[in-house]
Amino acid sequence: MPVGLGLPVDDPAGLLTWARLADDSPFSTLGILDRLVYDNPDPLVALSALAGATSRIRVQTEVLLAPHYNTAILAKQTATLDRMSGGRFTLGVGIGGREDDCRVAGIDIRRRGRRLDEQMEQLRWAWAGRPYAEGVGAVGPLPATPGGPEVLFGGFAPAALERVARWGDGFLGAALPPAYMDRMFRDVETAWEKYGREGRPKLVAQASVALGAPSVVADARANLLRYYEFTGRAAYMAEGLLTTPEAIRAAVAGCAGIGADEVILYCWAADPDQVTRLAEVVFA
Repeated sequence: MPVGLGLPVDDPAGLLTWARLADDSPFSTLGILDRLVYDNPDPLVALSALAGATSRIRVQTEVLLAPHYNTAILAKQTATLDRMSGGRFTLGVGIGGREDDCRVAGIDIRRRGRRLDEQMEQLRWAWAGRPYAEGVGAVGPLPATPGGPEVLFGGFAPAALERVARWGDGFLGAALPPAYMDRMFRDVETAWEKYGREGRPKLVAQASVALGAPSVVADARANLLRYYEFTGRAAYMAEGLLTTPEAIRAAVAGCAGIGADEVILYCWAADPDQVTRLAEVVFA
């Protein structure tokens, strides 16, 4: 089963080192989160740099908060990244839940789900090379991947799971234990069948990890607490941080056991030596 890495965001310049190390290892994907009112790099700009610094590994938003974006510009940006990376781009997408992000983006937080549904129709239209609207031409370039880059939806609500079947190629699960993620995977498969989709959805799980000296683990916990503070569940998320080889191997095996097609090990501390440590744990 492929295993990817979610990248820490507190040292954007250091991400090139992470990318080159991961590209020389068996890891499958590099993922990066999206927020507006937060000290993180823009995910599409960052992934463009990482795609240029690598030749093999895929790059992925995890997840891009699409309702914050102008749809035509997002169509152009994502198609460009897919084209210039040779089809190595996956668009992980979601609606977000932060009032401050929505306020800065100028959108109504109550309409973000409906806005995403409208955006997906427009994105699929643009990626196919069709005129974007009546009286105007297509928004190019065409992506390298026919029909547009791979799209994975993240989220917890039933509407998010149905979007997988309506618009997507698969589901990107949050950092939940396999027992909880199993139910969500099955709900995604049920929605897929409901909408008459052929084949099966791609199912991607995620686990939060930190592997190294106590300072590395402490940095990861602090970053987790800060990122999830608004949810009221920050302590719970930090408690789920996996910090030993045994726990990380068990999580990967557990995700494989529930039918995951890929696992993303999300790293919350900036130490790039974790790439080598994690590779030794997962691929030995």
